[in-house]
Amino acid sequence: MSKNKKVIKYRKPFNINIGVIIFFIIFIYLIFNVFSYLTTTHVSVYEVVQGTMAENNVYRGLVLRDEQIVNSSYTGALNYYVREASRVGYGTLIYSVDENGDVSQKINEVNEDAANLDDESLTEIESDIGAFQSSYSSLEFYNVYSFREDINSALSEALSLGALNEISDYAASAQNQNTFHQVYADTPGIVVYYTDGFEGVTTDNFTADMFDESAYTRTNLKQNTTVDSGGAVYKLIDSEEWNIVIPVSEVLAKQLSDDDTIQIRFTQDEKTAYATYTLTSKEGQNYLILTLRNSMVRYAKERFLEVELLLTEETGLKIPNSAITEKEFFTIPVSYFMKGGDSDSDGLLVERTDDDGNKTTEFISPTVYYQTEDFYYIDDEDISSGDKLVKADSSETYVVGADTATLKGVYNVNKGYAVFKQIDILYQSREYTIVKTGTSYGISLYDHIALDSTKVQEDELLK
Repeated sequence: MSKNKKVIKYRKPFNINIGVIIFFIIFIYLIFNVFSYLTTTHVSVYEVVQGTMAENNVYRGLVLRDEQIVNSSYTGALNYYVREASRVGYGTLIYSVDENGDVSQKINEVNEDAANLDDESLTEIESDIGAFQSSYSSLEFYNVYSFREDINSALSEALSLGALNEISDYAASAQNQNTFHQVYADTPGIVVYYTDGFEGVTTDNFTADMFDESAYTRTNLKQNTTVDSGGAVYKLIDSEEWNIVIPVSEVLAKQLSDDDTIQIRFTQDEKTAYATYTLTSKEGQNYLILTLRNSMVRYAKERFLEVELLLTEETGLKIPNSAITEKEFFTIPVSYFMKGGDSDSDGLLVERTDDDGNKTTEFISPTVYYQTEDFYYIDDEDISSGDKLVKADSSETYVVGADTATLKGVYNVNKGYAVFKQIDILYQSREYTIVKTGTSYGISLYDHIALDSTKVQEDELLK
């Protein structure tokens, strides 16, 4: 006889997977941190450095010199033997003209092999390269192009001179036949190889349209492989005195009217020099005429130069303008500060009223942010507007908030939180400010400050 069998379904016990829980917790933690990072304002820090700034007076001026164009007396193939913008003495070989072209061709053929450089020329070029390497800065990469031009010019002239010496017998024969002519300098000076029509311009006859660089053109004489009789071959600058003429505003002209000497900086290479100057006016435009008696050879190839007039120069701690903020303070008379409490620090006696209406005094030592001869500057951390201060050994009182003042400063973050520090501004440009160093309540060299003061609250911990 069969019996009914009751089948009971087995319930699988619930098992907690600790690994899944840990993973879930870590996942939530990561999501929270990513969200916090994306929504939190991050404070960039700037390290205070020593710096120098000058009033921004950068101008582009017209360069005028005593320039003489030297023309050829012969027609033929042309070769040069002197580097551009270099000094030459009387009797220096400048160029040669070959009427038949045979000697010039041989010179050019020898030029193709740099192994023909003599030891003296090679040493000079190596010295130029070494000097450039030692002074090179990636911030002034544009100088590479002028350096390359100078080296190519030096190689070309040195090779030409070496080639001429190498074929001296052949060249002498051509000279005897009066078909090859070597031309020497009959006046010492600086040699340049361009003309631009400004050679006769002086500080008396320049015109306003000459400052339009878009209309300026020049002829590069070194590109010529041949020359005609009477044609220009080079230009000689035979005086160390030269001028830079700069259009200036009426305001600057008045500012400069009481002196006749100024320091300038050439922005091309950051060199400085002193110049005497005069002011003149033409057709309602003021012009500053700088006169220099040095530095000629460095800028002999330039017709226009950018110079900075160093009218005001300040040295101190250099900070970005974005770091500067303002804060309002209570100004408390110095006479209300006294020694007291549990320390030797200066403090104030504040009159208080307790719950029973009794008047008492409390000694506090507030943080002083700045001081003058008559006042200390404090904030509202320990004291409030309307509080009454009591002068020691006197019945005189002073109500806090009666006088306030605003100070400019930055947030010092050396300790990991923002602390206001007053600054004494010496000079300010669009991006940076020079502040006085060594102030009692200010910042110091290598302090760390908040780069953007708008992203910081005082006493806020950095994130």
